[in-house]
Amino acid sequence: MPRNVYSEINLHFVWHCKNSANMIKPATEQKIYDLIRNRALETKHLFVHEIGGTPSHVHLAVTVPPTIEPSRWIGAVKGGSSHDTNEQILVFDSGFEWQTGYGVVSFGTKDIPWVVDYIKNQKEHHRKGTIFDRLERSLEEEEG
Repeated sequence: MPRNVYSEINLHFVWHCKNSANMIKPATEQKIYDLIRNRALETKHLFVHEIGGTPSHVHLAVTVPPTIEPSRWIGAVKGGSSHDTNEQILVFDSGFEWQTGYGVVSFGTKDIPWVVDYIKNQKEHHRKGTIFDRLERSLEEEEG
């Protein structure tokens, strides 16, 4: 990236396990998040603010360089992390897989603390019904 570029591109991604299955178990949760983080950080000049979720889906907040194409980037992160999960963690005999769809929302730099807090407290938000709809939306492939 050229040195004469300034950007603040903050994105929140959300995506589900295949069929919205509860595949992210407490025993493997942190390892799966670490694998996602490692894949995300393969992109130079990218900063991961937070990653978290529930047994059925993941939230990821990042600041990205202006050189990435979000759809290609998240496709590579999802594909690589599911591959890594299947290679490094025995989750299910049928394999670990993400659903095709995802949601992405941009947010301002002043909102980083709020978005990070929201992601850190995903399980509580879902338990209490205090989810923020805009950050929960994802386009999910209909299963035939």
